Amino acid sequence: MEHEIRALTARLIAQRWLPRKDPMVRRALVDETFRAELESRLASVGLHLLDNPYAAHVAVGLTPEALEPTFGAGREYQASNMGLTRDEVALLVVLWALIILPKRERQVTRQNLANEGQEELFATEQPVAHGAEVSAAVSEASIIADFGPRLGGKTKVRNFMLGKLARLGFIERRNNMILEGPLLDVALDYRLMADRIIHGTLAEVLADAGHPVPEDDAFSKVQAEELEDEELADDEGAY
Repeated sequence: MEHEIRALTARLIAQRWLPRKDPMVRRALVDETFRAELESRLASVGLHLLDNPYAAHVAVGLTPEALEPTFGAGREYQASNMGLTRDEVALLVVLWALIILPKRERQVTRQNLANEGQEELFATEQPVAHGAEVSAAVSEASIIADFGPRLGGKTKVRNFMLGKLARLGFIERRNNMILEGPLLDVALDYRLMADRIIHGTLAEVLADAGHPVPEDDAFSKVQAEELEDEELADDEGAY
């Protein structure tokens, strides 16, 4: 196991992210002893494993204790420890909302792009899908047209901002379309981001458009239904 742990630790540090389908990554996700040793090795250098079961990749990030010593001296740390400007962070959040929020809804309800909107028998028993099955692309032209004027101009967004987000691994650009990159779903906290977007700025937009703001996110709805099923099962078992 020693060789595998060292190899996986080195690969994660060198490459920053790895696909969940990687054999060593899969072992880390299912083998408790292997995972604990991996976390210990990463923690010894101020890192920890970023793992989201709904993301197609895993990555490494700094532990909270290592953030200030690593980035505290730089001015950019106030906005982003990856050197992103405020405009670039804003664009990243917009892309996250357009790609990840719909994707998560499909994953939680076990729908994919091919059968979206159709109810499937035994859908809740299916494993969580990743990648192109549930993650849709957005048009680069529409993003530039809608947000370019607000983010410094269309040329800046097309030639600089999108390119930078792609180089950092947040997005991929193919045939004038923007797709989810390895870090988009694993580096941003869904629960925190979704709540701030849906019940924050988006709430005002929805209200102005005459739409009610959702009371709960997709996770809360599913968890509530699961809790009701468990309580019903317990009640039936009591007789």
